[in-house]
Amino acid sequence: MGFPVTVVLGASGRIGTVLRQCWSQQLPTAAPLRWQARRRPAQLPEPETSATAENWTILDPLEQPQALTRLLHGADVVLCLAGVVPGRPTLGADSDLADNWRLGEAVVRAAAVAAAEEARPPTRVLLASSAAVYGAQPGLLREDAPLQPTNAYGRAKVDMEQRSLALAHALGVPVTVLRIGNIAGLDAILGGWRSGFSLDQFSDGRSPRRSYIGVRTLAGVLAALVARPHLPAVLNLAQPGPVEMAALLRAAGRDFAWRPAPQTAIAEVDLDLTELRQCLSDSAAALLPPADPARMLTEWARSEPAVASLNTKESPQS
Repeated sequence: MGFPVTVVLGASGRIGTVLRQCWSQQLPTAAPLRWQARRRPAQLPEPETSATAENWTILDPLEQPQALTRLLHGADVVLCLAGVVPGRPTLGADSDLADNWRLGEAVVRAAAVAAAEEARPPTRVLLASSAAVYGAQPGLLREDAPLQPTNAYGRAKVDMEQRSLALAHALGVPVTVLRIGNIAGLDAILGGWRSGFSLDQFSDGRSPRRSYIGVRTLAGVLAALVARPHLPAVLNLAQPGPVEMAALLRAAGRDFAWRPAPQTAIAEVDLDLTELRQCLSDSAAALLPPADPARMLTEWARSEPAVASLNTKESPQS
């Protein structure tokens, strides 16, 4: 079987930009992909009916539910990357963090309506969430760990997960929530580095440690998950082994200063990837190598120009 008909929502954002770049090299040329954005991406040629632009749809998922439903007609999978992060005007100046759960519910509802209109099983839905839902908890964090977010963004993602999964259960829509770790280059450390940058230092002398994933590795894993016919309701997504933020900056040759870690700082977020490995099955070793700063930097170097060209005022999330 070929690659499933896939709709990517939020395709003009940073993750979507990386995904488009990587999938153009990782997937067959004829892979049936549909890209969505709220505004026409600057890189699309005029007119929008050109061959390059024909798989793009410009619509607002919250303001145009009927158009969103039409976009899902005939689709096998929808990957929702759209969302709101503090400091990033992803959905416009009037957006707020509650739009995360509104988006999740809108996608689930559209999948159910499209299925009813076409008299077929609902489109599978993959929703991008965040490791921020776990907050400050020690040890390996399994998908069934308590959710204890420590900031507004994490709480918003918890709301999105819970509301979307509850609606999906009620409507019979298969949904998988992807709790994505830090993405090297799209994070607050490598991606947010500026002259005079400083890192928290804990009593053991180390900087914060996080589960990370490289941009090209992320694209490859997402492609594999999209192609899987069945996935669990919740899935951690990162590469094995937490990465110390200081090690990432040193590998990149970026200077930084130390500052004492405040009591609210989180020393480590280490995602348990057992479920992810099982979903990737025999491909896990190739698709999911251990997190290595040098390799992740190499991946980022190939994608940084495309992301930088977005020319946004976004401040990356940690």
